[in-house]
Amino acid sequence: MMRRFPASFLVTLIWAAAPLAAQDFVTLKGHGGPIMDIAVSAEGQVATASFDNAVGLWRGRAPTWLDAHAAAVNCVAFDGDDLLSGGDDFAVIAWREGTPMRLGYHKGKVTDVAVSPDGRLIASASWDGTVGLWHTDAPERFRALGNGGLNDVMFSPDGATLYAAGAGGAIIELSVEGDTQRPLVKHGFGVNVMTMDPAGRWLAYGAVDGVTRVVDLPSGRERADFTLDRRPVLAMAHHPATGQLAVGDGQGYIMILDTETWRITRDFRATRQGPIWALAFSPDGKVIYAGGLDDVAYAWPVALLDEYDPIQGPTRSFQRDAENMPNGERQFMRKCSICHTLTPGASRKAGPSLHGVFGRRAGTVPDYLYSDTLTGSDIIWDEDTIDQLFDLGPDHYIPGSKMPMQRITDPQDRRDLTDFLKTATN
Repeated sequence: MMRRFPASFLVTLIWAAAPLAAQDFVTLKGHGGPIMDIAVSAEGQVATASFDNAVGLWRGRAPTWLDAHAAAVNCVAFDGDDLLSGGDDFAVIAWREGTPMRLGYHKGKVTDVAVSPDGRLIASASWDGTVGLWHTDAPERFRALGNGGLNDVMFSPDGATLYAAGAGGAIIELSVEGDTQRPLVKHGFGVNVMTMDPAGRWLAYGAVDGVTRVVDLPSGRERADFTLDRRPVLAMAHHPATGQLAVGDGQGYIMILDTETWRITRDFRATRQGPIWALAFSPDGKVIYAGGLDDVAYAWPVALLDEYDPIQGPTRSFQRDAENMPNGERQFMRKCSICHTLTPGASRKAGPSLHGVFGRRAGTVPDYLYSDTLTGSDIIWDEDTIDQLFDLGPDHYIPGSKMPMQRITDPQDRRDLTDFLKTATN
């Protein structure tokens, strides 16, 4: 059974400015899409990155929404009092007191951002295969690694070296100022996440094939292996002061390791609907934050993890049994529902509401931040334009649109979707 606490200990809306007590279970609600990343500042402030194109900054009794990305936000990191974010719109953004300053763009989605120990440089990893180095007072520098798309990047403790993990299965070590680079790890399967001991003694990484491994630095020799029969490994968080290393996977588990004894101290099924995409510790290491497929970020007291049942969130629309739906509804649930609602009014979904879409000019839903290409568009949504949208794919029909790249190739599937939308959005 899930542990039951007195009402005074249960926080069910958002985290308040005061640090969490060790017995608090917390849900951070308000996003309109899955949680892609979580960062916690030294003062305990929480930032969340979401598929809904927004960064949530949780402070006081309500979140502040930071809306400047034109697509899903994949990563957040604190830089002192400032915040950094990167997303599917290829942009790297620095937030100064809530005001966005675009540092620049990659040529592919940005998967991670990191700050050098002295705060002088910002590094970004991208699926374009490059590491970006940014400084607010100097032009950006891009380092192409030739290792396929990159999933993670971090600085060494002295700030002189960068480590980049990629879909090609390698972790590359490269100097910040020079051109030298070497493969530290050749794994063979894509490496998703990594973290490092602040003393520079070891590096831990998680991979697509479920491997969770620790290697010595600078040799790259294996120190410990905690691979379980769960894949992929998608998130890591390290709390140096308490020696805790948290690992999240595609099946909804959070494994806690003791980095002094190198043993598993807890293995917690956090959610029945996996995956765990985001992990972060509170400043004192007593609370673990996690995010994934739900539109909610959760936090549990680490010491009491074994006393909680897994979260059983609502079944997402795209997870519903396809056999119980007509084909048009099935197409909507699979292709559209994660980004769009069918009901009137604003939402925090990645896309605007489709209520009343037929006969509506594209780019005209109030209070929605459209891409430039749709603002002032001549497109009127009807059977023909919706059919063309999914026949060609949004990236070809409306180049520059926020809509993800996808097609519905079967003409009957497109007709069924259109018929469903005509009824459901009226």
